[in-house]
Amino acid sequence: MKLLFKLLISIAMLIVAANAQTIKVGTNAAYPPFEFVNEQNQITGFDMDLMAEIAKKVGFKIEIVNISFDSLIPALKAGKIDIIAAAMSATPERLKAVDFSKPYYHTMNLFIKRADNKELTKFEQLEGKKISVQLGTVQELAAKDIKSAKVMAIDEIFGAVMAVKNAKADALIVDSSIGYGYLKQNPDLVEFLHLPDGSEGFSFAFDKGKHKELQAKINSAIDELKNDGTYDKLLVKYNLK
Repeated sequence: MKLLFKLLISIAMLIVAANAQTIKVGTNAAYPPFEFVNEQNQITGFDMDLMAEIAKKVGFKIEIVNISFDSLIPALKAGKIDIIAAAMSATPERLKAVDFSKPYYHTMNLFIKRADNKELTKFEQLEGKKISVQLGTVQELAAKDIKSAKVMAIDEIFGAVMAVKNAKADALIVDSSIGYGYLKQNPDLVEFLHLPDGSEGFSFAFDKGKHKELQAKINSAIDELKNDGTYDKLLVKYNLK
């Protein structure tokens, strides 16, 4: 009898899984460790693993859609994706167009320069300088607020890093969660400042007013994953703790 009961439960779970809704998750897989393409040509990272764990809790399947960061919100508004999972900061400006989950990770703006640049030591000295950032990020907004700064907004963060390394830009503003990783890999670059990024933190984004029920379920799942230790394990896995 017990064996039959277990078999029926297994069959029921398989039926539920087979009929689970598929959610299209938009990302920009060029932002390690949050989202990147690994050696097996698979899109992975902290956000992808976290979303996979959330999908298990809530009961949906995910399909990853990899597009440029600045195209994510337009794609969401056009219905091409259902959720954005791309280390996206919840800013007041973005809140006009999208709804956000509760924040799942907090960070700061990190200011980076070449190690041989002895002149640039404080924020005020950025006036009139060439500053590289990733296009469409809160760091681009921060750079544009610097008086007379020449902002180089580049599609991929790697290109923004290389602009400083190759002396095409004086400084880079990057999210601290990935900036320190680039500093470890590039001893010719150093941090000289870090400041709040003006956002509530990284959150998942939904089209405005259209996915309130899913948003609530994902918020609950984030809490559950933090309480059961899964979230902390992911932080350790991606060196984010």
